[in-house]
Amino acid sequence: MYSDLKGKTALVTGAGKENGIGYGIACKLAQSGANIVIADLIQTDDDNPLTAGNESTLKELADRLAQTYGVKTLAVGLDVTDTASIQGMAATIQNECKSIEILCNNAGTVFGVPNAVHTYDDDAWMRTVDVNLNGVFRVSKAIVPLMLEKGGSIINSASQAAKKPPLFNGAYAAAKAGVLMLTKVMAIELAGSNIRVNAICPGVIMTDFTRWRFDLEAKFLNSTPEERMQIKCQEIPLGRLGTVEEVANLAAFLASEQSSYMTGQALNITGGQTTEI
Repeated sequence: MYSDLKGKTALVTGAGKENGIGYGIACKLAQSGANIVIADLIQTDDDNPLTAGNESTLKELADRLAQTYGVKTLAVGLDVTDTASIQGMAATIQNECKSIEILCNNAGTVFGVPNAVHTYDDDAWMRTVDVNLNGVFRVSKAIVPLMLEKGGSIINSASQAAKKPPLFNGAYAAAKAGVLMLTKVMAIELAGSNIRVNAICPGVIMTDFTRWRFDLEAKFLNSTPEERMQIKCQEIPLGRLGTVEEVANLAAFLASEQSSYMTGQALNITGGQTTEI
């Protein structure tokens, strides 16, 4: 619990899945009394584990936060690859919330895996980079003006893949590495406006995305998801996968005044699997 977050307003993108990192961050911030705007891509394809679902699901998650923690909430559909969608979200937030003190750029996905760089589909590569890197730029560009008056904290979701290259997932790794440099640039540019900008670099966290990844690896390597998980745990010094709550704890710390002298940092939360600075 961070008492200084009470009454502040946080926007968390990619927060439309109940057991995803984005919604976990939203819950942790709401627990400290922050008002929450959750935003995510609205689609009706229930067979795609990487999309949030429909509008009613997003609103239900927002309402649950309000009822559980007694905070104000707002659910907004958002496509981080569409400037008009982002501008519409920003206008809604300005009308409903006036300002934002915390921005969590968490939206992300991957297309075209597994593939080596020389076999990667061009469109899949561009779409992956567009969501994971350009999306952070677009949303930040639209939301920072709503933060200038009061200052605040921006937390960009990167990945250990930004520091430790994975096999057959080059577009995602390159995009997340770009997020780290964008974080540093924003930190320097916005320091004078009392806006801190940091990145978090999760390792293997148990989410629907991770389950999908283990399923994909199992098919690709003629194995089982359980075997892939066991092998992955053996590669992690702490011997287990991370939890959504552990990542959310780090995000809440970076949002709070407890990290008031930190900006331009990229913090690993990988169970020791990645130790690169």
